[in-house]
Amino acid sequence: MLFLAFNMGHDLYLLDVHQVEEVLPYVAAKGLPGAPTGVIGLVDYRGAPIPLIDITLLALGRPSVPVLSTRMVVTRYSSLDGEQRLLAMLAERVTDTLERDPSEFAPFGLEPGTPPYLGPVASDEEGLTQWVKVEALLSEEIRAALLCQVAMSE
Repeated sequence: MLFLAFNMGHDLYLLDVHQVEEVLPYVAAKGLPGAPTGVIGLVDYRGAPIPLIDITLLALGRPSVPVLSTRMVVTRYSSLDGEQRLLAMLAERVTDTLERDPSEFAPFGLEPGTPPYLGPVASDEEGLTQWVKVEALLSEEIRAALLCQVAMSE
């Protein structure tokens, strides 16, 4: 299975490339005052506004560092109404793809309070790698805010 690799801090994380629409350079977002933590704004994607979530801000409480390898990863997710929607995820050090067998990943024993988007882990000579589940990235608060944005734009 092919994964897109990125970092949060010093740790390596992976996204299933089947959920990735496109990887783009970082561009400034239109801010959304009052948006939930992690939602940094809207970006134009092929003529349509899509939300931009900073996964580093969501997970570590600090914004992604805007360097050359910081990218917007446009992903697909299912909205509350069952529609497939696009979401841009800002991530650091988006530079590689990796092939891993899904059977190499094992649950790590979710602790109460652990974000649901942090999936199973795999171990190799370079350390632990964690699979991020795009469909679980959006908290109920963020999903509700995005649903309101979609309703206002229609």
